[in-house]
Amino acid sequence: MNLFDNDFDSAHNLLPQDGTVHYYGKIIKSEDANFYLKMLLENIEWKNDEAIIYGKKYITKRKVAWYGDLPYEYAYSNTTKKALPWTKELLDLKKIVEQISGEKYNSCLLNLYHNGDEGMAWHSDAEKDLKKNGAIGSLSFGAERKFSFKHKETKDTISVLLEHGSLLVMKHQTQTYWLHRLPPSKKIFQSRINLTFRTILENNSIN
Repeated sequence: MNLFDNDFDSAHNLLPQDGTVHYYGKIIKSEDANFYLKMLLENIEWKNDEAIIYGKKYITKRKVAWYGDLPYEYAYSNTTKKALPWTKELLDLKKIVEQISGEKYNSCLLNLYHNGDEGMAWHSDAEKDLKKNGAIGSLSFGAERKFSFKHKETKDTISVLLEHGSLLVMKHQTQTYWLHRLPPSKKIFQSRINLTFRTILENNSIN
């Protein structure tokens, strides 16, 4: 199923079963989205992501950052990150996402993709540190990129084009039954920043 070039109803669930995904389209006007993209590129403490697979350490071209209410620990790909204190821009964006989605978040994982060569393989965000069936608000800036879902059992796929300044929210059983990915593209030369607002379990903070 392909959702490109359609008018989106934010109340409509993009998934046919076993989860809930709402796409709100552009929630931030272009001028403001350009401002936030610039601020995020300049003010976020970006670092190359790391993953340990079968005991071997891999360094990605993609860069990441992890922020939160407290110095939460978040473990994925056999590595652990400690959340940094919010920046003003991140708090402003968190408030906007919370108002529109009707959800509350206490942390944010950011990804910086420098061009279309950089993407994300199929995965689900179901780490033990995250609130089970909690909402994840995905806010995008920069290059428009295709974002895909695949059901773990039926293998049904759904794709949506994430626009500059747009919001997509995944919740309920989505992470249990669906994988998602950001496929690479040779046609994209601009950078993209993705903010995924999450709820980390409160006992996963360190002093």
